[in-house]
Amino acid sequence: MPVLSAVLAAALLAAPPCVEPPSDPSNTYDAPHTYDKLVRDYPDIHIASDALPPGVRKVADQVYAQYGARCLKLDLYRPPGDKLPVVLFVHGGGWKSGYRSEFVPMALRLTQHGYAAVTLSYRLSGEARYPAAVQDVQDAVRWVRAHAVEFGLDPQRIALAGGSAGGQIASLAGVTAGGDVKAIINIDGLSDFTTELALKYENDPKKNPSSAGAWFGGRYEEKPALWREASPTRYVHAGMPPILFIGSAQPRFSAGREAMREQMTALGVASDELILPGTPHSFWLFDPWLQPTVDKTVTFLKQYLP
Repeated sequence: MPVLSAVLAAALLAAPPCVEPPSDPSNTYDAPHTYDKLVRDYPDIHIASDALPPGVRKVADQVYAQYGARCLKLDLYRPPGDKLPVVLFVHGGGWKSGYRSEFVPMALRLTQHGYAAVTLSYRLSGEARYPAAVQDVQDAVRWVRAHAVEFGLDPQRIALAGGSAGGQIASLAGVTAGGDVKAIINIDGLSDFTTELALKYENDPKKNPSSAGAWFGGRYEEKPALWREASPTRYVHAGMPPILFIGSAQPRFSAGREAMREQMTALGVASDELILPGTPHSFWLFDPWLQPTVDKTVTFLKQYLP
């Protein structure tokens, strides 16, 4: 162990200092901007609080992967306790935008139920195309496992969760993680890019490129293998993690969900779902919708991440 520690220390010393990427004024997928878009049609909503609850410790800006001077970071939120189960949150934003702060309110509410929670940043499509984001999320899982003793976490009880593009990324990273992930929560994220419903929106020829097209580097007709490869439903197998699907009232964002659930059931893999009626996409950013999302998530995790 001392030799290994020396090697790791040398590697860290050799790494160049982290350089933050310049801010992107077009990256407006966050709670305030989304609120402005939704409040006229949903006047009773309000942005969910990100205030740190008493007793919860925030460990900020941990570097979990580095490419040259580009550092990918995460924030860990942990309540009191030891060997805590962990949920890692993957933000949405059409694979091209968004911030890890998106899931802080949900992460904090999970800490009130005894879970540690991680919010992470990953490489967006303008920086690195598919599958970089999926690999980043799996690197974050490995970071949690490697630092479990240091932060009082249980490396055998790790779940992935995400919303929108983050739900798709979390699902794909989880079902291909080789046993490191024990449960998945997919919130309004695609399960199959190749369904007629998904292609109608994600492969719209009027969008050049579409959000998915930018991530894959081409339209479905140009990169069909990648569009199939990135669909979580392609990896359904016995022994995979159970998945909780939480959906809005907008079917396009969960294309392929029911077919994936049918495949999982046929193989004896558990799944569950909660569809919140009358909700827009990005509902998890706001009250009153965040609390039923948290409640269902906690019920699911108690069963499958005990």
